[in-house]
Amino acid sequence: MRIERLTPALGAELDIDLGHINAEGAQAVYDALMAHQVVFFRDQEITPEQHIALGAHFGEIDIPHPVYQNHERIPAITVLENDENRPPDTNDWHKDLTFREAPPFMSILYAKSVPETGGDTLWANMALAYDNLAPAMRAMLDPLEAVHDIGCFRNDYLGPDKNVEAMNEGVRSNGAWVHPVIGTHPVTGAKYINVNRSFTQHIVGMLRAESDRLLEYIYQHIDQPEHQVRFRWRDNSVAMWDNRVTQHYALADYLPGYRCMNRVTVNSDNRAG
Repeated sequence: MRIERLTPALGAELDIDLGHINAEGAQAVYDALMAHQVVFFRDQEITPEQHIALGAHFGEIDIPHPVYQNHERIPAITVLENDENRPPDTNDWHKDLTFREAPPFMSILYAKSVPETGGDTLWANMALAYDNLAPAMRAMLDPLEAVHDIGCFRNDYLGPDKNVEAMNEGVRSNGAWVHPVIGTHPVTGAKYINVNRSFTQHIVGMLRAESDRLLEYIYQHIDQPEHQVRFRWRDNSVAMWDNRVTQHYALADYLPGYRCMNRVTVNSDNRAG
């Protein structure tokens, strides 16, 4: 399997047929993912059933997404379909579903239809971002914890009718969780920044103003291009990323164009020691 590294920070392009991958191939892809945090594949023809089977090589497939549209035949596939009447809300740096006790390990995103230009996705390496903090800042952040909840998903539950009861039920059913501000990767042992703009609400034990200032410092640090890779989609491209140690940002610069992606989310890492 050829591996072409894309940036010094993270990202590599692999040439393997994901629709007919075997156990040996899945292990090679996993090893590349651990080394590069996000890996990309071009010219893939995979059915929804093959998409699910691909994810099952790596761990338990997630339940249907709590907010986004799900595939009509296979609810475990999330359909991210956007145009001028359905604008995206993923144009913010985030990790997926960090309001859960155990956020998912991996996502596999398959491009069904992308605009001629625009709609790129960026990923950022949170281990590199941690390493590039000043030593005194790392020492301050290491023992801290932060509260995560559903964040701007409140808008989806409110809807155009401002249904407060539905919003409160969404907050209740999805819950919130407390995670370390700095995580440790279970496979590589790398420390990584574990807060994100979409779902992190505040740092435990701090006043809101103190927490906001510190979180904004972290977010501006993450924003540096030296931590990032940018991927230009084509139809039938696939991206697979380690949700523990990366954040991603899907550009919303293509409207009124049409963009449709299928995503499978993997909860557990079956290969982690």
